Amino acid sequence: MTDRHAIVILGIFVADTAFRAPRQPAMGETLLGSGFALGPGGKGSNQAVAAARAGGEVHFISRLGTDHFGEMALEVWRDAGVRPAITRHAESYTGAACIFLDEASGENAIIVCPGIAGTICADDIEAQADLIRGAGVVVAQLEQPVAAAHHLLRLGREGGARTILNPAPATTLPEGMLALCDLVTPNESEAAALTGLPVHDPASAEAAAAALRERGAGAVVVTLGAGGALYHDGAVTVHVPAVSVGAVVETTGAGDAFNGALAAALAEGMDPVAAVGFGNAAAGLSVTRPGAARAMPTRAEIDALLGPL
Repeated sequence: MTDRHAIVILGIFVADTAFRAPRQPAMGETLLGSGFALGPGGKGSNQAVAAARAGGEVHFISRLGTDHFGEMALEVWRDAGVRPAITRHAESYTGAACIFLDEASGENAIIVCPGIAGTICADDIEAQADLIRGAGVVVAQLEQPVAAAHHLLRLGREGGARTILNPAPATTLPEGMLALCDLVTPNESEAAALTGLPVHDPASAEAAAAALRERGAGAVVVTLGAGGALYHDGAVTVHVPAVSVGAVVETTGAGDAFNGALAAALAEGMDPVAAVGFGNAAAGLSVTRPGAARAMPTRAEIDALLGPL
């Protein structure tokens, strides 16, 4: 069944445990923090929530445990309008993440334990083959096994979907995987890790984007944090400025807000450069509030910032 407005996202859900402190403790040191929060996270899940809240028709493929964190995931997806395409497993746990938040800057450092979602495999993708082949946009990241993301992108390409890879966390990619991607969306450090080139501004981002295109990617968006994003497809190169909304509270999930909103915009048929601007607006809104999935803006908030597109 074909639904070219549908977005299919593969990834993991984790429960984020966020600790605020003036600095990270040294090994063997106990440090008093200034705040704690428990909330929903995981790159794939965050992106699914972001895309749904931005107006997309979103299906999310993953695995959950049969535990409290798994119930949290289902509640979050239900509230956001995400349609889960998942299986549940008693033999392992739903994932969790430890997030250190610098109380002065809002910057973060993260440890992720995927739990049962770390065992996602080609069988999970094949079980949703009709959904994937019939979608308009498919999205993968790299917190679950790379082989599963590779298979998702292959099925999406076979069905004529627009395929997006957010290569986070950066890792070695199989030969030919980038050639399955209509769009690759690394941040600065991921682009540098994938290409071996330093990335710190639009010019260096363009060089890295060109290198990724040489390896087969159709187009590349390098996200630059407060520097916006650089779009490059070989014919068009555009630096799209960041959208500043207010004081930065927390940067956790900003990249996921960008990728989810980007997918929603592309599924609607928005021009890629305009879609990057839409993603920047979602990211700009997300960093003004705490949390990851719970910080994702609604379509009404994005439209109020940019005007209806």
